[in-house]
Amino acid sequence: MSEGGIDIYNDIRVVFAIDFGTTFSGYAYAHKENPKEIIVKDDWKPYIGRFKTPTVIKYEDDKYTTVKSWGFPALAKKPKKKKKLKDSPVSSSKPIELFKLHFLESLEGEKPFLPDGLDYRKVVTDFMRELSKDLKNSLNRNWNSRLDFYSNVKIVLTVPAEYDDKAIAIFRECVFNAGLIKNKYSNNLKITTETEATAIYCLNSTMRDEHKLIPEASFMIVDCSGGTVDLTTRELLEDDQLSKLTERTRYYCGSCFIDQAFLKFLGEIVGKAAIESIKKHHYCQLQYIVQEFCNEVKIPFTGIVEIEEWGNRYPFEFDLEESLPMIKNYVEGEEKTRLQEAGWQIEIGFKDIKKMFDSVIDEIINLIKGQLDKSKKECSAIFLVGGFSESKYLQTRVKEEFCEIVPNISVPPQPIVAVLKGGI
Repeated sequence: MSEGGIDIYNDIRVVFAIDFGTTFSGYAYAHKENPKEIIVKDDWKPYIGRFKTPTVIKYEDDKYTTVKSWGFPALAKKPKKKKKLKDSPVSSSKPIELFKLHFLESLEGEKPFLPDGLDYRKVVTDFMRELSKDLKNSLNRNWNSRLDFYSNVKIVLTVPAEYDDKAIAIFRECVFNAGLIKNKYSNNLKITTETEATAIYCLNSTMRDEHKLIPEASFMIVDCSGGTVDLTTRELLEDDQLSKLTERTRYYCGSCFIDQAFLKFLGEIVGKAAIESIKKHHYCQLQYIVQEFCNEVKIPFTGIVEIEEWGNRYPFEFDLEESLPMIKNYVEGEEKTRLQEAGWQIEIGFKDIKKMFDSVIDEIINLIKGQLDKSKKECSAIFLVGGFSESKYLQTRVKEEFCEIVPNISVPPQPIVAVLKGGI
């Protein structure tokens, strides 16, 4: 390594893009010989076909020295069989989530909880270290250890556009301490913004040709993720350059707020105190029923009552004795009597789900209206990207609202990986 952070080795063969998200993270990679063949990690345990894993980490104990689990295994735990419930221990280590938000000084006073004595930089480093191990395994599995990670691999990290130099410097240090780069100032690490990566992806994808975007055409990117929704409006210039027409807008109205609405709905049935006790003592079990809600209800929801009724999906039933058995220890009074009479079965109807979605989607529609009002140019296209953009109901609502104003509204294939593919 010479001065100024210039690497001795300049033989990059593989590029890895890492999307370190507030609620979900993932990575993709491509070899220099075939750069268009981008491989996205999609076998996050215990699921196959998921492009992201939760940005969550869990430690062995309250000393926070040893990582017990991360990603999906750290967040949701399948309940034990009923006969083993009495032996089910109270969780001594709660998963740590949303720690990425600690990079933002603007959130002072509103930052998520961290245990006393635990610095967010350590949590980020530990999570990135676990991610690094997985990433290196993918490299070795595909190229049989023929490539040297620190000389033949370039890492592209995407960050929110509002990260200042201080936040980026801290992030780089965490990445170095996690073992993703050999030198803190290595040129084999590139940090770019999430908005830049998504814009590049949309520009290079087939959507550009499909919508006949030509120089001076403007388009809006609406990145709907788990925690946030980011909007930018850009203009296509000559030589495939991009300019920014409006200031980026970010608001916390991602898909995880639907999960929160579900927990509120559940609390109205079992009692708020019961839900709070489960959060405190059996958090992973609570997250198991949230994941069940996501897989069985949230992800397939179309918002079209005829389709849902034809499939006999609603009302959807949850068996609390199977999905959240420890709740029986905390429910009291009238709620307990009603649930006992119902055999600890609860129902969630079409209107209940629609209400959960509408409160979030209404916010997104207002954000799009605000972006359109800011731009002095006619918007030629709206591209919906991010994991939440896969929602059929969100797509329908946006198209119904803006189809007469914006001629082209579309969702690219696998919108959840737009940032990753744009990063590469």
